[in-house]
Amino acid sequence: MNKFGLIGYPLSHSFSPDYFKSKFEQHQILDCTYESYPLDNLTGFRAWFFENNLLGVNVTIPFKERILEHLDRLDQVAESVGAVNCVALQNDELVGFNTDVEGFARSIVPFVENKFERALLIGTGGASKAVAFALKRWGMDVYFLSRQPSLPNHLAYTDLTKDNIAYFPLIINCSPLGTYPDIMQCPEIPYEALSSHHFLYDLIYNPELTMFMKRGQEHGALVMNGLKMLQLQADLSWDIWNRYL
Repeated sequence: MNKFGLIGYPLSHSFSPDYFKSKFEQHQILDCTYESYPLDNLTGFRAWFFENNLLGVNVTIPFKERILEHLDRLDQVAESVGAVNCVALQNDELVGFNTDVEGFARSIVPFVENKFERALLIGTGGASKAVAFALKRWGMDVYFLSRQPSLPNHLAYTDLTKDNIAYFPLIINCSPLGTYPDIMQCPEIPYEALSSHHFLYDLIYNPELTMFMKRGQEHGALVMNGLKMLQLQADLSWDIWNRYL
């Protein structure tokens, strides 16, 4: 049996196991399984990977950056991004990939290509690095919103005001704020200053309409959740693993 899975913590409401189960059933793939592996740390990850006879795993919060030191090498995109969401066993080596970049790009391209000059990303973790990489390929200026900004183009929440939020027509939530079960949470931005000129993209997919999206809609913003991105990155991960079955 060819074994794949998802690592991260927590994973109780993850999309991936059901998605791959349906995928395997639909395509009558009988020799593959995909399971959740809720790890609270990566100590002994390599030994754990081989002991479980895995061929590949997806990586989610909080390990997309921490996983790098446990791998033998990275593909070019993952190395450029500095984050990994897909690990594959290739010729006895653990190789890191980033399918978030292409998954995000394909999901959003009909809405943003050649339409926006700059974007504001909420959060500075592995997901935001993948999103920033995709947007910069289109020539966008990318800014980050975080609680402790320390780098150029990084803003504090107090820096974002009603007067300057129009400067960021594309706002993307790359943080876990608002994920089920904490569905009433959302990033603290001046929603009342949003308009129909704004596009709010939330990488969260559960709930389908996050509070971030809902509050944007109330002021005329176009909104989108991260389900399509998640489906696309999962399919891209499968393509990588399938090369070595």
